[in-house]
Amino acid sequence: MTCILTSINWIILIGTSVFLLVLSLSSFREKEIRATVISFAFFVLNLIVWVWSITALDRFQTLNLLVVSLLGLFGIVSLIKFFPDKSPGRDTSKAEQYDERNNMFARNNLQHHPELLETYYAIHPENRSTDQQIHQKPEFGEKEQVYHDFYTAPCYEAAFEYLEKSIPLSTGSVSEQKISIDPIQFCKTIIDLSKFYGACDVAFCHLLPHHFYSHKGRHAANWGDKTDQTHKTAIAIVVPMRVEMVKKGPTSCMIQESAQKYVEAAKISNILASYIRNFGYPARAHNDANYDTLCVPLAVESGLGELGRMGIFMHRVHGPCVRLAIVTTDLELPDSPIPKPLYMEEFCKICKKCADNCPSGSITHDGEPYSRNLRHWSIHQEKCFSYWKTIGSDCGLCISVCPYTKPDTLIHKFVRFYISRNLLNQKIALFMDDLLYGRHRKIARTNPENIF
Repeated sequence: MTCILTSINWIILIGTSVFLLVLSLSSFREKEIRATVISFAFFVLNLIVWVWSITALDRFQTLNLLVVSLLGLFGIVSLIKFFPDKSPGRDTSKAEQYDERNNMFARNNLQHHPELLETYYAIHPENRSTDQQIHQKPEFGEKEQVYHDFYTAPCYEAAFEYLEKSIPLSTGSVSEQKISIDPIQFCKTIIDLSKFYGACDVAFCHLLPHHFYSHKGRHAANWGDKTDQTHKTAIAIVVPMRVEMVKKGPTSCMIQESAQKYVEAAKISNILASYIRNFGYPARAHNDANYDTLCVPLAVESGLGELGRMGIFMHRVHGPCVRLAIVTTDLELPDSPIPKPLYMEEFCKICKKCADNCPSGSITHDGEPYSRNLRHWSIHQEKCFSYWKTIGSDCGLCISVCPYTKPDTLIHKFVRFYISRNLLNQKIALFMDDLLYGRHRKIARTNPENIF
């Protein structure tokens, strides 16, 4: 019996020590100093405890047997999938379409178009007072903003200018000859093409009314026009952001990274839409400031991830640290198979780290509210956008502190799997994330020396 127990103790010692050492080294590579120090301290403590346990086994055999048994039981429980209070799926059958004119970017732009401004506030007088206060704040790129930098602010401005000039590329002439295709092979090629140009994930989804904006609102030229809702299939494209840049939010690093990834997403979606048109099928790219569709519900319903507490898309691997683009076409393509759930939304229920850290108080601590006839998390966009204009960046602090915003390393792959098993695992993982990385993140007063 003692020999068997000794062997088991050595197995536990080696296994736990390797895990903690890898965690410490991984944290060091990620420049997470707190996590590095704490995990290494656990590594040392773990060595002491189990070496002592092995040497004192003859005297404390019963106690050791109890501890080993409990650890074994805990390991078995950790593998059980159990979410008794899982929320039911969202019923979108009666969902109302969202009017893009109510988006804060659209409402902020009204100050430059007095005739549209009066038209909008005649319909929504309740928004006038709030919007007037936001209009009085400095615009992006102006020196009054907290994180304004003389040399680098024009960089993200140039990126968004490029995106606006690239809008005509989202549509184009369709080849007169319609070529017959094998839908399965065509989907595979679309995925390969998208990833070749920089996407990390792609999926297909049948378009439904709630996937479309009801009216356009971002540009004065077509403000108030109804969106084109004739296409049948959506292709959701995911582009990962660099964790090391996002972790520096809400400084100017965040808006630079966001702008760069919007450029990448536009490039991929524009090329893909053109590729489909070459086969004789109409296709349109939807990218930054050029949408007829809502990216988040399409990415969620195509199986690429889930909806997070912060109201944005949570990718299965990269969490909220992504940017999205959509391509729609009237070509009917098969929906992507929906993978097994990772129960990210269940984790969001207990985590609330984004809500605790949001500097503008834009994220709820409560359950999912109902709006537009469906249950879904969303931010208080007026508070959030007002803070953006104050600091001159996309903020992104909610993304930065999210436990899912981690590099795709072996350790974090294991943690994502661990979280997906049951609620107990999620509570343990949240405790460890708070311990290793901190519950609250201090907001930098100035930009880092090297913004890029």
